[in-house]
Amino acid sequence: MFTWPDTVDEAVRIRDWLSSGIVPLTGPSDGPPLIPPGNAATIADALGSFIGTPVRGARFLSERAAFTGMNRNGNVSVGGKTRLLPTSDGWAAVSCARESDPSLLAALISHDIGNDLWPAVGAWLSERPGAELAERAMLLGLAAAPVQRSTMPVPTPTTRRSVEGMLVVDFSALWAGPLCAHLLGKAGARVIKVETPTRPDGARLGNREFYSLLHSGHESVALDPDTPAGRSALALLVERADIVVEASRPRALAGFGLDADAAVASGTTWISITAAGRDSPRIGFGDDIAASSGLIAHDDAGSPAFVGDAIADPLTGLLAAALAMSETPHGAGELWDISMAALVSSTLSSLVVETPKLDAESIAFPCRRASIGIAPASGADTEPVLRSLGIDVP
Repeated sequence: MFTWPDTVDEAVRIRDWLSSGIVPLTGPSDGPPLIPPGNAATIADALGSFIGTPVRGARFLSERAAFTGMNRNGNVSVGGKTRLLPTSDGWAAVSCARESDPSLLAALISHDIGNDLWPAVGAWLSERPGAELAERAMLLGLAAAPVQRSTMPVPTPTTRRSVEGMLVVDFSALWAGPLCAHLLGKAGARVIKVETPTRPDGARLGNREFYSLLHSGHESVALDPDTPAGRSALALLVERADIVVEASRPRALAGFGLDADAAVASGTTWISITAAGRDSPRIGFGDDIAASSGLIAHDDAGSPAFVGDAIADPLTGLLAAALAMSETPHGAGELWDISMAALVSSTLSSLVVETPKLDAESIAFPCRRASIGIAPASGADTEPVLRSLGIDVP
């Protein structure tokens, strides 16, 4: 049975952060690294122990940076796409990671932002409360939110079950969902990654070695949900799945003709990963979700800094895998509704007022695990996978 580490001894909390690889990724670029608040590293270790990972769970939190070589940069995220900016009543995290985001940010502030968007966005935010940003960002579909901890409950793993030989259908992309699927695959499940021909996983454009680490050994299927044959094949894949992993809002899944509730009623374990829960229209990514949920470090001058690299993603991936490996509370299908914001907020039960002085020799740096092979190209296994499951090939 999993025990959530709600209260953590301060010495243990600091030890776990120091050994996670996150500390070198946290703080100003021209200053010393910082120990983050809360106990996310300790929780990650507990989740890793439950899953049975070959390395400590906290090491997954910093793994991507070992491949990219990126470093801490204060109020700019490690990946450079997200910023912490002051509002009239606090701070906010604003992402500009997608091609459409500059135009959406221009719509947010109702002004042409030119080539350098951040001064204009920063000036607009500084004169407005965080609540106004939250409302407008959700209407526009922007990954931006004020710093405000979530009070939504977080699902807790139960008793571990074996996933050996189970069929996992993975609709997710980027990091959180794929890490979940990767860990399920390592535990003996058969993992089928599903993409559409027009929207492959955006992480394919990132670091290839890291992408292969998470996806090697999986099978890749590409299906078009805009065609009757494609929709039928998608529905049959879900029907045959023991576990479904997805990170979409319910209306997007409905557009694919997929019904999570019906799948759960038939006995499927459904892992749903969203920014703030299935009932929320909010979108978000690992950096802006972590920071806006309160996981922020501060230097001696009080300046805020991002904690790690998109830390909400790997933390969520670990929880998602643990839930997928849990006996369901009702002994049948189960829909696990995972709010990334709520998970991050739940790690902040223990806060520190002063940052302890660091011994450089005690700080672990991000490290990489070796991939077992190359990730398949999108759709490379569509025909053999569908035929093996008795599904007509579109």
